Amino acid sequence: MMSHPHLHLLPDQIYHFDARGVAKRFRHAAIFGALDALVSGETMRFVNDHDPLPLLQQLSQRYGPAVNISYVQREPGQIVIDFARV
Repeated sequence: MMSHPHLHLLPDQIYHFDARGVAKRFRHAAIFGALDALVSGETMRFVNDHDPLPLLQQLSQRYGPAVNISYVQREPGQIVIDFARV
Protein backbone atom coordinates (compact mmCIF):
# COMPACT_ATOMS: atom_id res chain seq x y z
CA MET A 1 0.00 0.00 0.00
CA MET A 2 1.29 3.48 -0.87
CA SER A 3 2.07 5.93 1.87
CA HIS A 4 0.70 9.46 1.48
CA PRO A 5 1.91 12.51 3.41
CA HIS A 6 -1.72 13.61 3.85
CA LEU A 7 -4.49 11.14 4.38
CA HIS A 8 -7.49 12.16 2.30
CA LEU A 9 -10.59 10.18 1.58
CA LEU A 10 -11.52 9.32 -1.96
CA PRO A 11 -13.27 12.25 -3.67
CA ASP A 12 -16.65 10.51 -3.55
CA GLN A 13 -16.47 10.17 0.24
CA ILE A 14 -17.48 12.69 2.85
CA TYR A 15 -15.85 14.06 5.99
CA HIS A 16 -18.38 14.61 8.79
CA PHE A 17 -18.17 17.75 10.92
CA ASP A 18 -20.67 18.02 13.79
CA ALA A 19 -20.52 21.62 14.99
CA ARG A 20 -22.77 20.84 17.96
CA GLY A 21 -19.79 19.28 19.74
CA VAL A 22 -17.48 22.29 19.27
CA ALA A 23 -17.47 25.16 21.77
CA LYS A 24 -19.23 28.17 20.23
CA ARG A 25 -16.19 30.44 20.49
CA PHE A 26 -14.11 27.98 18.44
CA ARG A 27 -16.69 26.91 15.85
CA HIS A 28 -15.91 29.28 12.99
CA ALA A 29 -12.15 28.80 13.32
CA ALA A 30 -12.60 25.00 13.37
CA ILE A 31 -14.88 25.12 10.31
CA PHE A 32 -12.44 27.34 8.36
CA GLY A 33 -9.58 25.01 9.32
CA ALA A 34 -11.52 21.95 8.17
CA LEU A 35 -12.44 23.59 4.85
CA ASP A 36 -8.84 24.74 4.32
CA ALA A 37 -7.74 21.10 4.72
CA LEU A 38 -10.04 19.82 1.96
CA VAL A 39 -8.61 19.25 -1.49
CA SER A 40 -10.51 19.60 -4.74
CA GLY A 41 -13.27 17.01 -5.00
CA GLU A 42 -13.63 16.44 -1.25
CA THR A 43 -16.75 17.25 0.75
CA MET A 44 -17.34 18.16 4.37
CA ARG A 45 -20.83 17.32 5.67
CA PHE A 46 -21.63 19.93 8.32
CA VAL A 47 -24.25 19.25 11.02
CA ASN A 48 -25.63 21.97 13.29
CA ASP A 49 -28.66 22.71 15.46
CA HIS A 50 -29.44 26.01 13.73
CA ASP A 51 -29.17 27.50 10.25
CA PRO A 52 -25.75 29.23 10.21
CA LEU A 53 -26.61 32.09 7.84
CA PRO A 54 -23.85 34.48 9.07
CA LEU A 55 -21.31 31.65 8.69
CA LEU A 56 -22.51 30.89 5.15
CA GLN A 57 -22.04 34.56 4.24
CA GLN A 58 -18.48 34.49 5.66
CA LEU A 59 -17.72 31.29 3.74
CA SER A 60 -18.97 32.81 0.49
CA GLN A 61 -16.75 35.87 1.03
CA ARG A 62 -13.71 33.78 2.00
CA TYR A 63 -13.92 30.95 -0.55
CA GLY A 64 -16.17 32.28 -3.33
CA PRO A 65 -16.68 29.67 -6.06
CA ALA A 66 -13.95 27.40 -4.60
CA VAL A 67 -16.52 25.82 -2.23
CA ASN A 68 -20.01 24.71 -3.26
CA ILE A 69 -22.59 24.97 -0.48
CA SER A 70 -25.70 22.77 -0.62
CA TYR A 71 -28.29 21.92 2.01
CA VAL A 72 -28.90 18.21 2.60
CA GLN A 73 -31.42 18.81 5.38
CA ARG A 74 -32.93 22.09 6.54
CA GLU A 75 -35.33 21.54 9.41
CA PRO A 76 -35.55 23.32 12.78
CA GLY A 77 -32.94 21.80 15.08
CA GLN A 78 -31.39 19.66 12.32
CA ILE A 79 -29.33 21.42 9.69
CA VAL A 80 -27.06 19.40 7.38
CA ILE A 81 -24.99 21.18 4.72
CA ASP A 82 -22.43 19.80 2.29
CA PHE A 83 -19.39 21.98 1.62
CA ALA A 84 -17.63 20.66 -1.50
CA ARG A 85 -14.19 21.87 -2.55
CA VAL A 86 -14.11 22.62 -6.26
